[in-house]
Amino acid sequence: MALFSKKTAEKEEVKNQPAPEGKSSGVTDIKLPKALVQPRISEKAGKQVQLNKYVFKVQKGANKIEVKKAVESAYKVKVTQVNMVNVKGKHRNYGRTSGKTSNFKKATVTLKKGDSIQGLTDVV
Repeated sequence: MALFSKKTAEKEEVKNQPAPEGKSSGVTDIKLPKALVQPRISEKAGKQVQLNKYVFKVQKGANKIEVKKAVESAYKVKVTQVNMVNVKGKHRNYGRTSGKTSNFKKATVTLKKGDSIQGLTDVV
């Protein structure tokens, strides 16, 4: 039993050491707030950009206030309205097997007139 406890102690020491400079510890370097998961890039979302509305995939437990604060802090814009919807996953057939895509929560954020998010308007 002493061998097992010795190995786990060595592993814990390695985990507690900071990553060397210039190298990441395996975590992505994207600095989005916790409420936001990713922007939704689609044809419909691209059309809504003309109305100053942007679509984001958000955490399932996020509420409108958290999403508003997250967008304002991440993109330095003023949010006037947030609409949210739970999107149900679709059933898909993959050859003989059938499956289901994941459920997710989507937020449509309306910005103050004159504000825009440059990174999202260029893609769509």
